[in-house]
Amino acid sequence: MAKKILTLMALAAAGSLMAGGASAQDATKGEAVFKQCMTCHRIGPDAKNLVGPVLTGVIGRQSGTAPGFAYSPLNKAAGEAGLVWTNELVMQYLPDPNAFLKKFLTDKGKPELAVGTTKMTFKLADEQQRKDVIAYLDTFAKK
Repeated sequence: MAKKILTLMALAAAGSLMAGGASAQDATKGEAVFKQCMTCHRIGPDAKNLVGPVLTGVIGRQSGTAPGFAYSPLNKAAGEAGLVWTNELVMQYLPDPNAFLKKFLTDKGKPELAVGTTKMTFKLADEQQRKDVIAYLDTFAKK
């Protein structure tokens, strides 16, 4: 009986490890997800701004500061209020960019700047896709 319990415990532990692996970030899958973003964004050493800014080096960059891109006042204000993109903040941003920026500004004590909209209309609701696309963005982070 004890041997069966140990076997079941080992199987349960292995199952939880596999389940944890399913939520890991995957840059290769993120590259595929990023194809949806390419309507507006480019990434890589030769990338150019389009409807959205170049995302090369976005992790660690102050919001609203990609060279040569004309940001919305909402996005610029968030950057001026201290928004620097981290993996965690991009994760929070992607499901609803406007709501995220307005909350960020309000939380920073600048609700009067939390007006208008960002140019980013795309929303990425799927948590795993967000994790994967962030892993892909990380491959272009400035080291």
